Amino acid sequence: MILDRRLVLMGLTAAMTGCASAPAGDAYRVQGVPADQFPDIPFSDWTDVEPEYLLYPGDEIEVAMPTAAELTRQLKVGPDGRVSLPLLGHVMAADRTLSQLEADVSAGYASQLRRPEVEVTLRLAGPLKVWVDGEVRNPGVFDMPGDIDAYQAVIMAGGVLPSARAQEAALIRRGPGNVRMMRVVDLRPRQGEAVALRRGDIIFIPRTTLGELAAFFTLVRAALPIGFSYSLNGGYAST
Repeated sequence: MILDRRLVLMGLTAAMTGCASAPAGDAYRVQGVPADQFPDIPFSDWTDVEPEYLLYPGDEIEVAMPTAAELTRQLKVGPDGRVSLPLLGHVMAADRTLSQLEADVSAGYASQLRRPEVEVTLRLAGPLKVWVDGEVRNPGVFDMPGDIDAYQAVIMAGGVLPSARAQEAALIRRGPGNVRMMRVVDLRPRQGEAVALRRGDIIFIPRTTLGELAAFFTLVRAALPIGFSYSLNGGYAST
């Protein structure tokens, strides 16, 4: 089926609400790709700045109440992104920074405690997942076994197919301010570059050119309550 790539790209901003829009004026520049190749998709300029940590399902945290120690709990963020707290019930934790969750819990206890001081600590990060799609043998979602680079993630996906254009792979990442970023990486064996991955990264390896990203993004859906959701091989998974 032939896709009208321009129309597909124009619909992405409305379809992907899991990320904030990139700043006007800088939204359409993609590192290593001519600006006119993706004129209608709001990728922000690439940066290696580490954004503030966002909580994810599977993370283990401590919610401490210095002024009401009996309310202190060690909790695991559930698959729905929530944690359960005494007197408050379920509170959304995923996609929030530690300080944002502290503010949410403090506000929730404000009507019940005289001094609702809250301290949230990350005790153990949950599984770190990356997505690999396109011309690889086993596309899907993979747990990172530690600090790995993009080429190692492709090996986890069974390696590239003979039809792959590995020198024009796309790395898509959530950047500071929750914007989308994309850069082109060369993932050819012994010729490519070592690009360290972060939690939630997506690697897409096209068959011909990066113009195939238009078709790929028709599979990308906005998240349910948390993070991104991506369709891979007909199945959905969210960060």
